[in-house]
Amino acid sequence: MRFFEFQRDARGETRRLLFAFALTVALLVVAVNAALALAWGLTWGFWMPGELTYPRHYFAVNTAVTLLFVLGGWWVETSRLADGGGQRLAEQMGARLAQPSGDFDEQRLCNIVDEMAISSNLKRPQAMVLARDQGINAFAAGWDEDDAVVAVTRGALDHLTREELQGLVAHELSHIGEGDTRLNMRLVGMVFGLEMLFRLGQHLFEPDTRDRRMAAALIGLAIMAAGWLGWLAGHALQAAVSRQREYLADARAVQWTRSRDGLGGVLRKVLTQRREGIENRSTGSLVQHMLLVANESGQVAHWLDSHPPIAQRIRRIYGRDMGPLPLSREEAPAVGGV
Repeated sequence: MRFFEFQRDARGETRRLLFAFALTVALLVVAVNAALALAWGLTWGFWMPGELTYPRHYFAVNTAVTLLFVLGGWWVETSRLADGGGQRLAEQMGARLAQPSGDFDEQRLCNIVDEMAISSNLKRPQAMVLARDQGINAFAAGWDEDDAVVAVTRGALDHLTREELQGLVAHELSHIGEGDTRLNMRLVGMVFGLEMLFRLGQHLFEPDTRDRRMAAALIGLAIMAAGWLGWLAGHALQAAVSRQREYLADARAVQWTRSRDGLGGVLRKVLTQRREGIENRSTGSLVQHMLLVANESGQVAHWLDSHPPIAQRIRRIYGRDMGPLPLSREEAPAVGGV
């Protein structure tokens, strides 16, 4: 696996996508001003025939309000996610601290977290377990190494070999070391801000107490249209950033474990679980981009998926297509080193 090349490509693509996100906000400001200018023109022509004029500082106020909603929504959402750090967020998703003294599998998890923290030269994160989740999955949370956690599902502890669990933990540690958990929380906040702009337009578009739509409804419709397009573009860019960071974390996991069969075996067993209809319980838009594998229900457009297809990730790890593995903790014959 050309993991150094994949890491370089993923970082470069992430920088381009973040620039595109900033460009989306700028275009959203332009779209809101254009929509409101059109709405004002139509309203003016209906109520006040004559030469069209705009109020003083009309476009400056529109720009300020748009940025207030987008950046204010970002601040509100990221502040909420920051409350309590990574452990607090993991507990909200149903995770608890690992109990190495009373469970062999959880002792094995804690040992592997220690080993991979040394291998990756990172501060040891807190090990946690999603005890009620029989699917194979994991996520990392936290704004930095000091409050970082790695949460692993019960299904991963039950079905993964030691080598595979090493690959899974290494993948999550990469997200912490590369700042992906912090980046994901900030992107969630930006998308939330874009959604707030849509909600503003929706509120203005609603009928009054007498079920009559005022002139503001036309302005509300214009804001709704611009806000929805911005929200859609923001979600697409958020998903694109997440996909690139998954590729980077996959490459890091292979580098740190020096084994394709670690993380590769995890993903191949996830394929088996999906074929058998075993679902993850750790569902939620809050951590969807933080999971090892996404578990959103329903049909989602490919360009809105938060993760690359599992078969494609397996192909990048091994250099060829590989089939599913049985859900067994017996060590499988090695396919090959790095």
